[in-house]
Amino acid sequence: MEKYIIPKNLNGIQLRKELNDAGIVISDNSRAVRTYDNELILEISAKDADEAKKIVAAHNGIIVSPEPTIEQKLAKVGLNLEDLKLALGL
Repeated sequence: MEKYIIPKNLNGIQLRKELNDAGIVISDNSRAVRTYDNELILEISAKDADEAKKIVAAHNGIIVSPEPTIEQKLAKVGLNLEDLKLALGL
């Protein structure tokens, strides 16, 4: 277990891939990349700590927007769920 400063834009899945791409072995377990007490905790070998520090410092995670709801999608074209049901005869 190694501790680091939490990057501004942390994306755990992306960080795990960046570490794996650099040859740093890290589990797919959700607890292998976590935050606690304002620190980023990585379940990696101590021998990889220095290389991981560079990767964490350069990490800029991509934040993925949630999928819009059906209501939000309909609103983009000026409809609502009730209008759609009426049009479909439901």
